Amino acid sequence: MFNMKRIIFLEEAAQWGICLLAIQMTKTGLHAWLLIYFFMPDLFAAGYLLNNKTGAFLYNLAHFKFTGLLVVLAGIGWHADFCVFTGLVLYAHSSFDRMLGYGLKFPDSPHHTHLGYTGKTQRRQKSISGEVF
Repeated sequence: MFNMKRIIFLEEAAQWGICLLAIQMTKTGLHAWLLIYFFMPDLFAAGYLLNNKTGAFLYNLAHFKFTGLLVVLAGIGWHADFCVFTGLVLYAHSSFDRMLGYGLKFPDSPHHTHLGYTGKTQRRQKSISGEVF
């Protein structure tokens, strides 16, 4: 049966894996720090301390795959391995988040993403629509 969530998961898992392989090929010497760097894009969620609009903008800036791609391309153009490493980490992190069902945020709520709702809001939306969870 055609299951879109599974297809999205597999697609994001493939992109995540390719990024991890590419990260291992960079010459930064930061591979031991990968776990710490991997979760740094989530610090951009601190924008939610100001308001939802700022939080969504900053979060999306760090989780937009094109941002990671631009940083990779800049690193290649400037021969800066750290930029390549950083862009690959941004891209891998975004793919990993989407594998888990977290997407880019709408400015109305941190739980409203382009992939649907997360957390308690997701459960409430499913119970309203009659879906079984």
